[in-house]
Amino acid sequence: MKKIEAIIRKTKFEDVKEALLAADIEWFSYYDVRGEGKMRQARIYRGVMYDTSCIERVLINVVVRDKNVEKTLSAIQQAARTGEVGDGRIFVIPIEDAIRIRTAERGDIALYNAEQEK
Repeated sequence: MKKIEAIIRKTKFEDVKEALLAADIEWFSYYDVRGEGKMRQARIYRGVMYDTSCIERVLINVVVRDKNVEKTLSAIQQAARTGEVGDGRIFVIPIEDAIRIRTAERGDIALYNAEQEK
């Protein structure tokens, strides 16, 4: 099992959400986050100068079985890409175990409903 954390542009969140659902990734969590980037510049909008050093992004967390890692990464990468600086990052983290609280099932089976695969 792997945990995938993706930090993406807020404007690309809906595209990434749809891509994950199309890839049969039905459960994930997301958070509004802020971060400091390497690029520092001031932007002017309607005569007001804005500091862009604090960047608002969305952090998506999803835990998937090993067989679903590549399709999940591909869905996020393709949907989040604009080709410009600041598209974000994806991190892949190994997960030792998962436990479904309701049934005490452990491992991969805790991530999905086995009844649905029959």
